[in-house]
Amino acid sequence: MADGTRGVAINATLIVIAQSTQAIAIGAIALFLPLIRADLGLTFAQAGLLAAVGTLSYALMQVPAGVLADRVSPKKLFAIGVLGANVFAMLFALSDSFPLMLVLQGIAGIFRAAMFIPGLLLMTRHFSAEKRATAMGLFVAGGFSSNIVINLLGPVLVGPLGWQGVIVLSSSVGLLVLVAFWFIGDDVPAHETDAPAPTRWVWRTSAWWLLAVIQFARLTAVAGFGLWLPAFLIEDRGLSLAAAGLIVAGSAAITAPANIGGGILSDRLGRPLLVIGVALVALTMLFSFVGEITNLPLLIVVIGLIALFIQLYFGPLFAIPRRLFGPGLAGLSSGFGNFCANLGGFSSALALGLLKDATGEFTAGFYYLAGVVLVGALASLILWRRPLLTPTS
Repeated sequence: MADGTRGVAINATLIVIAQSTQAIAIGAIALFLPLIRADLGLTFAQAGLLAAVGTLSYALMQVPAGVLADRVSPKKLFAIGVLGANVFAMLFALSDSFPLMLVLQGIAGIFRAAMFIPGLLLMTRHFSAEKRATAMGLFVAGGFSSNIVINLLGPVLVGPLGWQGVIVLSSSVGLLVLVAFWFIGDDVPAHETDAPAPTRWVWRTSAWWLLAVIQFARLTAVAGFGLWLPAFLIEDRGLSLAAAGLIVAGSAAITAPANIGGGILSDRLGRPLLVIGVALVALTMLFSFVGEITNLPLLIVVIGLIALFIQLYFGPLFAIPRRLFGPGLAGLSSGFGNFCANLGGFSSALALGLLKDATGEFTAGFYYLAGVVLVGALASLILWRRPLLTPTS
């Protein structure tokens, strides 16, 4: 292997693993939410708030993190984010006070925001312009790969370690990876971060806001379904924690390669909006009836299809702004898009808990996801039919 290729592989691997370790903590909260809820005596709405508060702070910090990533070292920001996210995940696991856990989750969300945009910039610098969507899909695929690990090993480790010990263990691994990344990983070249482009014009373009709607729909689906899927399988379908973990791990095993595959497909077709639109239409139909299915084999098939489409379009969606608005606004455009996405994630994490408390089942929540995703599909259609022109002034 050539030295350049080896360097790309090492850097990309460290970035993906570092980003993935904090995703393990998030996945652990989703998997163990029934246990956490029982330990603390929480309602479903309170449990949803526990997960949603970190998403809200994460959302609010996306634009500041994106602006900073356009101006300062993405490597330093990413390292700070990895450090803070894993430390506060440990503190969350060691706490037994619901108000304190809310505060810790909120602070952890701020540090996770410092990871995402800088991580995307670090990852994409190792790939050509024609493979940006592939690079972005690879970056997020690591997070879904970590979901496979936590959902397979979590039910086994929760006996001897407890849910708290599982989170502490995964965060400890994250800190070790951080050390390796700091001494081995490369930064983004200075010329990509020291001359940010003017930003005023982008707020007047329809494409900017249509992409925001699609981003809102994207994480509404990902966060709502990802957070509550284990609880749905355990509470509504009567499965054990181990069985639910196996199904969730299987869905993550589909989502991770689909993430990369969607990016590759988009890059080869050169039509990212086609990939986005097809995925959103498919999700609208699947969410519309997943809550009504009682036959377990059929339910597993539908969950697998949702897992296929739910992040298929991540790479194309994050590649479009760079193409439209230029590399000088890569941080801001990605940050604003992910801000809107995480507003959707916050709303769905909370909404599904509230609807479960109100109706006694998750079916209404899945209808909510279908409605929001349908709006995203319509936004992608409008964007597809409009000329995507970048202003010259």
